[in-house]
Amino acid sequence: MKKWRLDFRIWHWIHAFIVLGLMGTVFLRKTFLSWRTNSEILTQKLSEIDLSVTEAQAKVLATAIRAPLWEWHILLGYALAALLLWRIVLFFTQSGSMNYKHFKVKSLHKKMVVLSYIGIYTILTFMAISGLTIHFYEVLGLTKELAHDTKEVHEFVFFYGVLVFVPLHIAGVVVADVTEEQGIISNMIHGKGKS
Repeated sequence: MKKWRLDFRIWHWIHAFIVLGLMGTVFLRKTFLSWRTNSEILTQKLSEIDLSVTEAQAKVLATAIRAPLWEWHILLGYALAALLLWRIVLFFTQSGSMNYKHFKVKSLHKKMVVLSYIGIYTILTFMAISGLTIHFYEVLGLTKELAHDTKEVHEFVFFYGVLVFVPLHIAGVVVADVTEEQGIISNMIHGKGKS
């Protein structure tokens, strides 16, 4: 059983909360705090008390309601970028590099696990860079159209990359914990898994 160092375990759990937080802000923006749905609700409810607003005014109100959520998404994005830099540093530690050593002699399953980690780190690096690009497009001298196109790709990669990996990772770790790698979850929590 692998022994994960404290710094790697701390990184892992902070990273997990940041990614889940980013996912949460996206889900809320696309569901309960959708400006389209909420602008319709505002228009309807205001008309019931004899107040009328235009479609554009309702959109401004609905967008303002979810604005703090967007700020959280940006802050979590900064944290993700910092965590990815921290992960690069951790790669040079024994805990941080153990998954990638002796690749040629690993079983097919373990090779797939390693490749999935490389894939998700690549996706998350793209998400961090594209998110920063979208946020700082004016400072970078990019057009609004290019920022919009980058946002479209950013969202596409999120829905077909991050949303696929996270449930697969959780399911894979649970299966591993109850089969051939018993204690892998507890080891990542407190570092005292079975030897």
